[in-house]
Amino acid sequence: MIIIKSEREIAIMREGGRILNELLLLLGERIRAGITTKELDRFAERFIKKNRAKPAFKGYGDFPASICTSVNEVIIHGIPGDYELKEGDIIGIDVGILYKGYFTDTAYTFSVGKIDALKEKLIDATKKSLYDALNKTRDGNRLSDISNAVQTCVESCGFSVVREFCGHGVGKKLHEDPQIVNYGPPGRGPILKAGMTLAIEPMINAGSPDVVISKDGWTVVTKDDSPSAHFEHTIAIAPDGKEPIIITEWD
Repeated sequence: MIIIKSEREIAIMREGGRILNELLLLLGERIRAGITTKELDRFAERFIKKNRAKPAFKGYGDFPASICTSVNEVIIHGIPGDYELKEGDIIGIDVGILYKGYFTDTAYTFSVGKIDALKEKLIDATKKSLYDALNKTRDGNRLSDISNAVQTCVESCGFSVVREFCGHGVGKKLHEDPQIVNYGPPGRGPILKAGMTLAIEPMINAGSPDVVISKDGWTVVTKDDSPSAHFEHTIAIAPDGKEPIIITEWD
């Protein structure tokens, strides 16, 4: 069942989104060669708790950290640890919080210093695919219009869409209906309605779309070791076909 949120509920989620926006800004300032992913996680947890929120990921299915840190060939669910970032790396930070009873979820892929042309093009294409998808996330459209927008953008840039993982509804729970895949034909699935709150998240590989889940049970990597990028916004669908409300808008 897809849960429709009230204006009051969306307003609370937007408060959570502002916390996440500030956190990503601060993490971006700290991402540099030599810092460990565990240090980023510790900073994020302190910041979230300071803002009277709760890390959404820590303890979820026994996940051990407050953020996911996915470096280079890691697609999603990278566990923070002792790895020191290096010049030329890319790192996807995925973070969610529970604030005043509502979840918000976002992800951003950062570069560590100067990156090569392939990684730069991959990041640009993944981010563009997210905003192409948001342009289809309007009252009266169909769910698969979002999916098709991602696939069309990504494949036109020569990259591939991860198919084993997807976006989702979000709000009262971290994962609500519907599931939102990043591929497929347009014009299918539920009709989008004002008040739906969705986490839309393209996960894009530079090479093959095939993935491998690591022995830790969480870390998902590209099968061919090609780099991967991940961007995510929590949004609310606005009435009358207007542009969606981006709850986790980035500065």
